[in-house]
Amino acid sequence: MERELALEIVRVTEAAALAAARWMGTGKKNEADQAATTAMRAVFETVNMDGVVVIGEGEMDEAPMLYIGEKLGQGNGLQVDVAVDPLEGTNIVAKGLWNAITVVAVAPHGTMLHAPDMYMEKIAVGPKAAGRVHLDASVKENLKEVAKANNKNISDVVAILLDRERHQPIIEEIRSAGARIKLISDGDVAAAINTAFEDTGVDIMFGIGGAPEGVLAAAALKCLGGELQGRLKPADQEQVERCKAMGLQNPGQILLMDDLIRGEDAIFAATGVTDGELLRGVRYIGNDRAMTHSLVMRAKTGTVRFVEARHQLSKKPHLVLV
Repeated sequence: MERELALEIVRVTEAAALAAARWMGTGKKNEADQAATTAMRAVFETVNMDGVVVIGEGEMDEAPMLYIGEKLGQGNGLQVDVAVDPLEGTNIVAKGLWNAITVVAVAPHGTMLHAPDMYMEKIAVGPKAAGRVHLDASVKENLKEVAKANNKNISDVVAILLDRERHQPIIEEIRSAGARIKLISDGDVAAAINTAFEDTGVDIMFGIGGAPEGVLAAAALKCLGGELQGRLKPADQEQVERCKAMGLQNPGQILLMDDLIRGEDAIFAATGVTDGELLRGVRYIGNDRAMTHSLVMRAKTGTVRFVEARHQLSKKPHLVLV
């Protein structure tokens, strides 16, 4: 893929973040999500690519835009698969909490898993612990390996996972092993990314979350040299059949990095909507101006860029502002 596409993609996540951040703390998660989606699609229309959404807001009859199968870009240039989460953390924005981000991943056509909208069991680590954890290993074994890889005592290791009743057994195992825990209300894409940056204080992610978010996180960790393993958790026979229709004949298999994102050419971008360990949220600084803080990465080169931008909002008519 052309390297210029990376900076084009970060323009997309910036626009979505600027639109969504206006709804922070208002209690209106659907309005925030709609604003992000509308802005993201508007900027996609200006990008020189021939893209198709493989992970989006749902099927065509569920989402008016950014639906699975929707064409994105100007229709010329590279043919690419696109995974989007216009606003990861709609509840986070509505409540004004931490770690809401806007997310886009792009990969050459046919290389990104078309993950069905169901649950996925996941484990994610940064580059130091890549290759040393396994989804079928016990929580304690994985924590020990992460501690060794990061040259830490196990009591210094921090595991992050969604605060859900289904995770209570994992929480008990982590505490029994002597590690520490960071529970989050939403947003396991941001959580997985944080495992790859030492200054976030996060070492490993456990738990069950959305399968589409698993693919987005895998794209980010491929750029960073980290690792995510996943296993789909279909709830019923209908979901099992959907997995098979998408080419996964054994829905219970462990999906490794190359199953989730084939090849080495992926681009990932995220922009902070609210403050987090890694990215700052949108700042409105007066005189119709705003600041954004973004991360954009490319797997092929290993380049990781943090982009701080100042925006003149009056010159961005595509944004949905209140």
